Amino acid sequence: MQVYEIIQKKRDGLELTSDEIAFFIGGYTKNDIPDYQAAAMAMAIYFNGLNDAELMTWTESMLRSGEVFDLSELTSYKVDKHSTGGVGDKTSLILAPIVAAADLYVPMISGRGLGHTGGTLDKLESIPGFDVQLSSERFGEVLSNCGCVLAGQTQDIVPADRKLYALRDVTATVDSIPLIASSIMSKKLAEGIDGLVLDVKFGDGAFMKEVDMARKLAQTLVSVGTRMGKEVVALLTDMNQPLGTHVGNSLEVIESCEVLRGRVSNDLSKLSFRLAAEMLLLGKKAEDLDEAHEIVQELIDSGAAFRKFQEITTAQGGDPRSLEEYDRFAQARGITKLIAPEDGYVQAIRSGDVGRLAVRLGAGRMKVDDPVDPAVGFVFNHKVGDFVKAGDALVTIYYNQEERVEAIREPLLETFTFGADAPAETSLILEKIE
Repeated sequence: MQVYEIIQKKRDGLELTSDEIAFFIGGYTKNDIPDYQAAAMAMAIYFNGLNDAELMTWTESMLRSGEVFDLSELTSYKVDKHSTGGVGDKTSLILAPIVAAADLYVPMISGRGLGHTGGTLDKLESIPGFDVQLSSERFGEVLSNCGCVLAGQTQDIVPADRKLYALRDVTATVDSIPLIASSIMSKKLAEGIDGLVLDVKFGDGAFMKEVDMARKLAQTLVSVGTRMGKEVVALLTDMNQPLGTHVGNSLEVIESCEVLRGRVSNDLSKLSFRLAAEMLLLGKKAEDLDEAHEIVQELIDSGAAFRKFQEITTAQGGDPRSLEEYDRFAQARGITKLIAPEDGYVQAIRSGDVGRLAVRLGAGRMKVDDPVDPAVGFVFNHKVGDFVKAGDALVTIYYNQEERVEAIREPLLETFTFGADAPAETSLILEKIE
């Protein structure tokens, strides 16, 4: 086969055969096909898409480009969750121990922050000693012993995606639905799971700004997973303001611990508990959603979910004491307040800009190899719908560099919109797609 002819065929909107797709993915994985040809193919797919048959073969070829975990020895149901990314989204840290405490297996392979969105691995690494870079053997051991493992993608898991993902990031092809769907599903299916719950976000702080595009992505993801023999459901969720109150790696772990300890009830706990309940439903731990929510609440109230998070942390080399003694986390050198300039209701908070400002503060990466400061970030004292008075503290800012906090202070205030009337209530969870 000629790579040029395969690219030309997709450029012209024609259907690729299974053999052509397998040849292309295999060649790119083995470095027989250069980046510039893969970039041309990614752009051709961006403009012309992949039909159902092509998408299935593309996803399957990526999945089979590396190791696929065989978890058949684990007799209980294996279930995971994937979020398309947002600001303040730390639901994985909450729902994974809940579901594992309910005696389901949660083999969770996560990623690092991308652009304005935070990464689960960066949050976990803010826990002193927590190791996310596990070998395949260690991954299996922790999963078998704890019922849950929270780790990064190994060199052997879907190497085709690791190469193509980096290429898409620099060729303006990140937001192609077929490429997003194949990337997500190839990695998740490589975990050896039986079921998957998807949190597909829309709004200012999401990659998919419009709900119609988010719905199309969710439908595509559910279709791919179902066709490949897995049980998959998706929730469409609102990312038009930060999720929860804490943004920044250590701060988000702390908020997650407070939820797991039953001390916080907010939009973060609501979404985390719903996602956990959906996972329990897939694993046949409950007959309906109400019963699943009751189980989740019992695991929170009894402390079982928090103890499971401590157990997972210990198994992966982390200090479980830090999950209760928060001064064991890296501490910011400075704390300052962002003050409300006027009386009024908070009408909106532009979460995408909040995420970008957190990156500028040091909580994320501007470049792939940038270090992440685990101590810095924001705690929102008020969110959409709250009434504030001039002089109230809107946000508490944790920082390590004075010049950085001064550079983001005014832009952070500009993410808030105020008004005389209370804003209309919106739904955090718009719909469920099965």
